[in-house]
Amino acid sequence: MIGRILAVVVAGCVGMAGCGRGRMAQMPAEVLEDKIRGGVLGHLVGNLNGLPHEMKYIAEPGAVREYRPGLSEGARTDDDTDIEWVYVYSMLQDNALMMTGDRIRGLWLRHVNRGIWCANLYARHLFELGLEPPVTGRLGVNPWADFNISGSFLAETFGLVSPGMPRTAGRIGLNYTHVAIDGEAAQLTQFVTAMIATAYVEDDVGRILEAGLSAVDEKSVIREVAADVRRWVQENPVDWRATRRNLRDKYTRFGGEMPDKNGVELNTGAAIAALLYGKGDFAETMRTAFNFGWDADCTAGTVGSIVGVIKGERWMRGQGWVIKDVYRNTTRDGMPMDETITKYQDRVIEVARRVIAENGGRSSVKEGGRVYRIAVQEAGNVERLVKDGQRAAELRKEWLGRVERELGGTGPERARAAYMGICIGQGERLKRERPGDWEKAVAELRKCAIVKDMFEAPGPAGEALRRKAEAAGVLGK
Repeated sequence: MIGRILAVVVAGCVGMAGCGRGRMAQMPAEVLEDKIRGGVLGHLVGNLNGLPHEMKYIAEPGAVREYRPGLSEGARTDDDTDIEWVYVYSMLQDNALMMTGDRIRGLWLRHVNRGIWCANLYARHLFELGLEPPVTGRLGVNPWADFNISGSFLAETFGLVSPGMPRTAGRIGLNYTHVAIDGEAAQLTQFVTAMIATAYVEDDVGRILEAGLSAVDEKSVIREVAADVRRWVQENPVDWRATRRNLRDKYTRFGGEMPDKNGVELNTGAAIAALLYGKGDFAETMRTAFNFGWDADCTAGTVGSIVGVIKGERWMRGQGWVIKDVYRNTTRDGMPMDETITKYQDRVIEVARRVIAENGGRSSVKEGGRVYRIAVQEAGNVERLVKDGQRAAELRKEWLGRVERELGGTGPERARAAYMGICIGQGERLKRERPGDWEKAVAELRKCAIVKDMFEAPGPAGEALRRKAEAAGVLGK
């Protein structure tokens, strides 16, 4: 059945790779919308069923032998899905797919006040300084930005709303994941969204993986990770533990700090392995994601979205899994308290209709029912890999004059000036040349939650930021 539908969708093409950018393809509405619903449901099941395994298996893998998907109490909000829920809800309210940094900041200040961690918590505290995306996720400003996998677990829905359009999925996804990430994590956004968008028109996980890699900069570590995992899977087609051991041994690089648990390399490798060992079987893909460990609920949510799109909701509901139609809001202030999985799916479908229309497609009624015509795209990289040096130069150019001006301003301006002055490497100079203004700015900054975050920031980027802060008199001295 899937093969027949795919043949209709990509008529005149040989998979996604053979379709010219903007080539029109057709899919029955009932098929497309069932795939969207399946992707949302797979995302929720993977995330919430994966939570018991989150950060439990680091040095050694898990030992989950039997697994039956289900949500017997329904779904609930969790940061792997509920920030995207806020975005989807607001896109429909605003009639806008690409919200501005100011609008995104406003949404977070209103709705995203708890139930967040790591790069996202850091960004949330940067919002309190008056900073906006994408600065809140820039290398050199947010020390979690280069490795944190919110580049994937805040991206899946943007693949779901972009059926057959991996480049569009990447552009929309980056608009929102740049809230807290940059660098390699931005390549991860493109990898994940391209795979999900491609799953609408391709059911072979190997080809879906190829589409994801086509969206990644050739210099990205994700390409190296993927090549390694594919080779290890080929060498160990049954022994997934051997692949997991090889992945751990090569890509555990930070002495057990957070990048070795919540980082791009290990978790992306786990997702690729889950897809390859799962071979399109939903439960087996989930079980493998759980057992590979690290930030397992994020991994499972990502691969659950992909396989959910392939299978569709009707198939998933037909397996006899107990899934209650509830999406309980336990974390997001000012968001609906009566949401259901069906309502959430309906919202994602409506956003997908707008994405299709804004990219030259349309919905129409033909003999036999309603159909979508989609301008399908070849997967490709839409944002190159950016390194620290490039971002540092951009930030100095953008912020040096503003920091100089705001240093003598009001309390919030001064706090922002002190923080950004440190980030662009000007804190020590300003302390020396404008001691009175700098002392007042530092006093304002010390009142802010971001100072505690600076103490706790992980990895090389966190240490580099602390050294700058100490030299400028904010931390330590």
